[in-house]
Amino acid sequence: MQETLTPEDKAVATTPATSMKTAVITAPERVEVQDATLPEPQAGQVRLRLEGCGLCASNIPVWEGREWFTYPVAAGNPGHEGWGIVDAIGAGVENVKPGDRVAALSYNSYAEYDIADADKVVKLPEALAGKPFPGEPLGCAMNIFKRSDISAGQTVAILGVGFLGALLVQLAKNAGARVIAVSQREFSLEMAKECGADEIVPMDDHYKIIEKVKELTGENFCERVIECTGKEWPLNLAGELTAERGKLIIAGFHQDGMRQVNIQLWNWRGIDVINAHERDPQEYIKGIKAAAKAVSDGTLNPDKLYTHTYTLGNIDKAFDNLKSRPDGFVKALITY
Repeated sequence: MQETLTPEDKAVATTPATSMKTAVITAPERVEVQDATLPEPQAGQVRLRLEGCGLCASNIPVWEGREWFTYPVAAGNPGHEGWGIVDAIGAGVENVKPGDRVAALSYNSYAEYDIADADKVVKLPEALAGKPFPGEPLGCAMNIFKRSDISAGQTVAILGVGFLGALLVQLAKNAGARVIAVSQREFSLEMAKECGADEIVPMDDHYKIIEKVKELTGENFCERVIECTGKEWPLNLAGELTAERGKLIIAGFHQDGMRQVNIQLWNWRGIDVINAHERDPQEYIKGIKAAAKAVSDGTLNPDKLYTHTYTLGNIDKAFDNLKSRPDGFVKALITY
């Protein structure tokens, strides 16, 4: 029997949405889900009906609270790893159309909708249909790998195997390098092995680690060392593990102040120190495009790294777990 819609039901079914749900961090370690007016794209912009947004470790300071933050934080902020469907476009937009599935470089994506500049979205290939794609961190991994200048036959140490470190293990192995993974959690070391690491070393005792890597490399240490933690001790450890004329790549986000480093060692070994963060949005976009291709062709496999999924309704739990890192936690996704 076919169900007949009343005129009221038809009106509801055809009336475009005018509001949305969005997460608002109202104070340190407090978040509320609020109603907000649906944003309208201006000229050169697109509106996304978001499918999801990755949770980034760089969110921890604003969640915990620092003196330089003010609250409430803007609605949907600091979500910047969103992907979804274009549902409206502003004047002059020609590169995408409503219905296209994209990853976006936008900054208020802990919400059902967000606005992005049209030149900061990447159309996703059909091979990724139905798969989560937090474009910004995937693109970040591709850009860091490119800056690292890794080639076959090199020995690469990766310090800190979370989401970023695990992706870099995969990329370095696919390039033909020998990979030594150094990380604190037993779970992350096991994950590094699954991603292709040749050797795993617990990040526990500074001098034991140096001696172990020295042994593994015939006292030559590593041509490339990528520090992914954003912490001072691993940064100094990274210098100790870098070979003469090697490259130390800083991939961790050091956002909590000054660092003391052994510049004498860095100077003596003649190492290149590369800060592998990009600030030009178009460089991010290049990385996201490269990531879409790499995931599509199997060079990069992030699926097993998406370990936890939440909704706006329990996003507070997502933030708490991001901070505490329970066993098995790698990458959290907020889905809508």
